[in-house]
Amino acid sequence: MAWALLLFTLLAHCAGATTQVVTRETSLSTTPGGTVTLICVSSSGAITTSNYASWVQQKPCQAPQGLIGGSSTRVPGVPAQFSGSLLGDKAALTILEAQSKDEAEYYCVLWFSNHFHSDRCRWGRET
Repeated sequence: MAWALLLFTLLAHCAGATTQVVTRETSLSTTPGGTVTLICVSSSGAITTSNYASWVQQKPCQAPQGLIGGSSTRVPGVPAQFSGSLLGDKAALTILEAQSKDEAEYYCVLWFSNHFHSDRCRWGRET
């Protein structure tokens, strides 16, 4: 039986009071059981704990599901295979032992103000 490659797509971010540009990796793939790290970078400089980097997973035909909040806090019920961190001036989502059920689009959400404006979200897509 041939192993299929798993595809992971990192999408964009949400901006607060000002528009930000977030560069993101192209789609990543791995074999089942592999490790994937998605990286999120902000045009406004280093991503810090003040940006409350969050990660959201969306599978086809399903509502988005929060995975990580506040850079590294796993949402209750999210498996330990998902972890968030700050790597230098970037935010990262690591998926350990990736399986086909983890194939999805992943969003990096950043806070750029003293409050969050959900109506000003800017989502980018790379496939």
